[in-house]
Amino acid sequence: MKRTSVAAAAGAAAVATGAIVASSYISLTAVALIVGAAVVLAAVGWPYVLGVPARKSQSAAIGLSALLAVVLTATIPGPSFLAWFPASVALGVGAVFMIQLIRGTGQSHRLESTLGASSGVVAVAMGSGWVAAERLAVNASDSGVMLVTGISILVAIAVCLLPFPDRLVAPAVVLLAALAGPLGGLLFTDVPALSAAVVGLACGTVIAGTRRLLVAREASLPAIAAVASGVTPVLAIGAVVYFLDKLFLS
Repeated sequence: MKRTSVAAAAGAAAVATGAIVASSYISLTAVALIVGAAVVLAAVGWPYVLGVPARKSQSAAIGLSALLAVVLTATIPGPSFLAWFPASVALGVGAVFMIQLIRGTGQSHRLESTLGASSGVVAVAMGSGWVAAERLAVNASDSGVMLVTGISILVAIAVCLLPFPDRLVAPAVVLLAALAGPLGGLLFTDVPALSAAVVGLACGTVIAGTRRLLVAREASLPAIAAVASGVTPVLAIGAVVYFLDKLFLS
């Protein structure tokens, strides 16, 4: 059932979020390792989400390009920690096109594979944004923004599990995530309320959009695809949060 897929995706997203936020209180290396593990899970499952052939090669293209982005983000000098993100994505997308060329003319789902895998390269590689955010001065001492972001995502995930139509759940996800940000900032950190609200709004929007895609599917997903569906939006939020942190807090 589709509800099972939503629950599995929500569980994977919650675990990934909790692990990333918890690792931010350990070290930058810990964040990079956790994000790297999440990247591998998302890359393996993404072709199953798409339901396309050549899954192993496309998973490799997605995973290797995203891992390259994570490694470079963790190691290059600042202040532009995502300076190599476009190059990593370009390599991944180029690899996806090369895979389709090697498959040859007339193969099934070539267009779907190319577009879907390319979008997977971008979304999964955006996970490097979590590493970049951890390197910002605002997170260097207590990872306050990381915590606020995690709280907003977890609230959004919890609301997504409500068994109501998407026209009711989606606005509630966005609103409550936007409110959870300032509340979490007030209770646990010194992150300004406006900044926390904007971060929460962004997180809620991404999670609500993912839920919509899952409930709109006609059939349930395999387990590995459901896990990828949950982990991938969490990774994508990383780059969004990084740029919002730089905009509002740097």
